[in-house]
Amino acid sequence: MIGVVKDFHYKSLHATIEPLVLLLFEGSIQHRWAHQIPIRIGPGDVPGTLAYLEETWKHFTHGLPLEYSFLDDKIGRFYESEARLQTIFSFFSGLAIFIACLGVFGLATFMAERRTKEIGIRKVLGATAASVVLLLSKDFVRLVGIAFIVASPLVYLAMRRWLESFAYRIEVGVGVLVLAGALALLIALLTVSYQSIKASRANPVESLRYE
Repeated sequence: MIGVVKDFHYKSLHATIEPLVLLLFEGSIQHRWAHQIPIRIGPGDVPGTLAYLEETWKHFTHGLPLEYSFLDDKIGRFYESEARLQTIFSFFSGLAIFIACLGVFGLATFMAERRTKEIGIRKVLGATAASVVLLLSKDFVRLVGIAFIVASPLVYLAMRRWLESFAYRIEVGVGVLVLAGALALLIALLTVSYQSIKASRANPVESLRYE
């Protein structure tokens, strides 16, 4: 049988698709070209299937040892460096977010304490709880916006340089950066929400007595 198949990757995505010739030889299993046999097995009893294959192999090869490997393991080895990089980035990103949340929470507590009398006066004059929360949150929105403007070009350049190591790659769109900025803003607002709501629900009489 002679034919042409569609292009497919048989190497890492870091490399381009190169020409490939697939040959089919007739003859015994001990033919010098027949050193590998691809077999697709179901996701069920894998150990039992391997035991059956090994027994069948020994029956037809007169005791030759069976050496096997899984295709998904080979494909996984193509991207071991990316997997390690993902683990490192996930750990340090989580650590950075945790430390940043502690800092934002501390800053929110400090700002709420400094503006205790102001909040009390605003509530006496008719300010709602929502307006007090907005008052304490808008400064953090401004800080997150400044951080987003500074970090976005750096992240874009770093991501684009990393993607250049792949032969076939996507482009870093604006939507990804906007989504990251929105998540950062959401995390900041959730962090300061406790202090903001606590300050908005405080008794204005107690706030005006604050020294």
